[in-house]
Amino acid sequence: MDSLTDGFAQAQQVLYEAVVQPLALWVGAGNLLEQAYEGTGWLLAGLLQIAIMLLLIAPLEKLKPVEHWADRRSVRVDVIYTLIHRLGLFKLAMFFTLEYGLDQVWGWLRVQGVPTFHLDQIWPGVTDGAWTSFVLYLIVFDLLHYLIHRAQHQFEPWWALHSLHHSQRQMSMWSDNRNHLLDDVITSLILSVAAVVLGVAPGQFVALVVLGQLSESFQHANVRIAFGQWGERLWVSPRFHRLHHSIGLGHETVIAHKTVLGGCNFGVLLPVWDMLFGTANFEDRFDATGVRDQVELGRDYGAGFWAQQRLGLLRLIGRA
Repeated sequence: MDSLTDGFAQAQQVLYEAVVQPLALWVGAGNLLEQAYEGTGWLLAGLLQIAIMLLLIAPLEKLKPVEHWADRRSVRVDVIYTLIHRLGLFKLAMFFTLEYGLDQVWGWLRVQGVPTFHLDQIWPGVTDGAWTSFVLYLIVFDLLHYLIHRAQHQFEPWWALHSLHHSQRQMSMWSDNRNHLLDDVITSLILSVAAVVLGVAPGQFVALVVLGQLSESFQHANVRIAFGQWGERLWVSPRFHRLHHSIGLGHETVIAHKTVLGGCNFGVLLPVWDMLFGTANFEDRFDATGVRDQVELGRDYGAGFWAQQRLGLLRLIGRA
């Protein structure tokens, strides 16, 4: 873990000194160099993710596809979402708005004498190894992700936003970041608060995000891949997650012959939460993806980025 952290820090420093710092000074943002250095870390992490996606996941989509598409226009829209998030543009916007306010609150609390809490320090032996600490935070944050994901599917207003993510009929490795921006803002704020409250180190938080995003890109990929009887229960596979996106299955539940919000396979990294809370579906099948009202009733979720964002807001207020 220390070697990986040190290697990433060195690469971040090189990119910062060679590109980001001169650019920040050129545009007159010398007072934001500390933030520019942090942003360089997110940019580097995003570039590494995109490289891995193109070099490793994209060839798998060609070798073992679930579906063959003649027209990939809807996939290209998802590429835009991915670039906005993975290259740090969304993070940058959050920093100069809502996260800046949160930083002021945390700073005020420290001045008032509120101590900094670190979850890994209350677990005997965790602080003796960075890997142990990383795994502990991964488990805790994955549980939080599961609960957030359940809420996105349980509450109508949140589903009005999150349903955009499920409206992709051509799901691919680019589909993970296909979300309404307001949905992303809500999720990002929850995770940012949790990171500070639980005391995860900034470097570890970046590593957690990178591992999660790469795994989610693979889960969404257009690949006919499962991990086998035991592997499926250890880590979320493309087959496991595709069931979550399946029409009439992954985000619906039938109660007393009535279809209501619900579904299965909400786990982000670990299927154990679905197993514990009774939402796991391990059927060996690869269904078509999308939302039932989109397919059966022709509900419009938008073809382009701005149309998708606009219609999401209209769904939220009951106008679409």
